[in-house]
Amino acid sequence: MAVPTASLPPGTAVGAEDRASRRRATNRKDNKLAFLMLAPLVLLLGIFVIWPLIYSAYLSFFDWSFYQESTFVGWKNFNNVLTDPQFRSSIVRGLVFALMVVPAILVISFLFASLVKAVGARLGTLLKVAIYIPTVISGVITSVIFLLIYQYSGGVLNWFVGLFGIEAQAWVADVRTALPAIAAPAVWLGLGISALIMLAGLLDIPQSYYEAAELEGANWFQRTFYITIPLLKNIILYLLIAGFTAAIQQFELPLIMTNGGPLNSTLLPNLYLFNHFRTDTFVGTSIAGAFLLFLVLGSISAVIFRLLNSDKAVDG
Repeated sequence: MAVPTASLPPGTAVGAEDRASRRRATNRKDNKLAFLMLAPLVLLLGIFVIWPLIYSAYLSFFDWSFYQESTFVGWKNFNNVLTDPQFRSSIVRGLVFALMVVPAILVISFLFASLVKAVGARLGTLLKVAIYIPTVISGVITSVIFLLIYQYSGGVLNWFVGLFGIEAQAWVADVRTALPAIAAPAVWLGLGISALIMLAGLLDIPQSYYEAAELEGANWFQRTFYITIPLLKNIILYLLIAGFTAAIQQFELPLIMTNGGPLNSTLLPNLYLFNHFRTDTFVGTSIAGAFLLFLVLGSISAVIFRLLNSDKAVDG
């Protein structure tokens, strides 16, 4: 006995094939449009990023000079940089500088963002404008402003500490205070963007989470440490990586405020590379140093990713 089978209405299979064909055609058209729109960006990226990177990697294996023919030296330039105590010290100093700057920016940005979220709209707008002002001021102008603040005679900082009976200090001329003295303007410059990014993250957290926690009797500290900070994990990760990268590569502040002194106590990696690039007859060593700095920054980013377990972090 034959088993009856349900028959499809005429044209159903053909209609499904037509719809699938139209979807494929639409996807191909969308892909072509996407590639067309990305082409200028990829071209600019290739010209100004990828090609210079490849060419500089090539030059790092040569005793390259503006004035005479280059000579292939293999890994000599990298060995020269790695065996230079000044380079190693500048990397360590850069890490210390970053540890001064980045945690301060994160804490102040979080507190400021929490304040802006808590106040009214008008006052919040005024506070956002105020915190963003340092972002539009160049590092050169910031350096001059803080040098005036740090002046031994007539400086605002020495006047202020003098109110408490503390003797005037040569803030940027003392080995003990020079690095913190350039860390302060670095924090000031980095607050604007970081605070606004932190504020955006806070505003993205559903208010219902806090209401439920309050019903359970959670205080401000409990809500902060068990709701706010975990849900800001990805933002904190981004600010940590961007902050460490920017701090270790800080160039303008040590150049203008101290020129790496006193006694190289503010000689950060980029200033070390700059000094060698402008004074060495052969610049291959400087290029090799830049690549080693790139590896250091990449390693730090990888460590931060691993410590924060970013692969499991999901926005709330």
